[in-house]
Amino acid sequence: MKNVNSRSKVFSSCSSHLMVICLFYGTLHTPMYFFLGNLSAVDISFSTVSVPKLLSGILHRGASISFHGCFLQMYFFVFLGTTETFLLSVMAFDRYLAVCFPLRYILLMNDKVMFILNGSCWVAGSLQSLLYTYSISQLTYCEDRLIPHFLCDVAPLIKLSCSSTMLVELVIYSEGYMIATIPFLFILNSYVLIARAILKMKSRSSRSKTFSSCSSHLTVICLFYGSSIFIYLRPPSNYSSKYDRIVSMAYIIITPMLNAFIYSLRNQDVKQALKKLIMQ
Repeated sequence: MKNVNSRSKVFSSCSSHLMVICLFYGTLHTPMYFFLGNLSAVDISFSTVSVPKLLSGILHRGASISFHGCFLQMYFFVFLGTTETFLLSVMAFDRYLAVCFPLRYILLMNDKVMFILNGSCWVAGSLQSLLYTYSISQLTYCEDRLIPHFLCDVAPLIKLSCSSTMLVELVIYSEGYMIATIPFLFILNSYVLIARAILKMKSRSSRSKTFSSCSSHLTVICLFYGSSIFIYLRPPSNYSSKYDRIVSMAYIIITPMLNAFIYSLRNQDVKQALKKLIMQ
């Protein structure tokens, strides 16, 4: 329990510092850091939604959650996960514009476009989560309401239902595949175009600097999709509560914490702003 609690505190501190840095330092008032600030907000919220209940369950064995509280937790969990998926794709698009159209970047990614893209991520995440929560809440649940997980997620609640779940699973997993696959393909396409642009650069230092500006984002994408694909993009018949709990721990606590470290330690602008913040 102490390990989980300490990880949560470190992660929350790193992410909150990253948000403060992006918000208050003028040199970081660019689209890339604006989206990064939103990503940090999502990561902090992930911790808030899941970790307190996890700690409560460890401290008090047999800890319970109300029926409505369970669906409320699932709503915010799916909402934040979906929002992060879209945010990562928007950040890839931002990097594509910055690398492939450097002279027109400020015009293309202006404040209006930036706020529309960011708002769309949050709205799309909310609508996606609303569909999931409504669909699963319409299922019938019998007397056995013991969830073999430390949070109310989609797969455990479907397994818990004693009514037919075929239609709900078809809707949720089909729509889930599209929500995960389309942004991933968009990110992949963006980085193929970015790689082509980098290879065309004549200066070795320019190639290195440009790749460095994208490496942190690529690392975060690998961490996020690596864990989420294992949990969500697989047939319901392969569901295993034991392995899901282990991977979910990495997905909810370790991955968001690493996101803050990756962007803080691998970015010179953030490191310089962080030094100023510490020295104040």
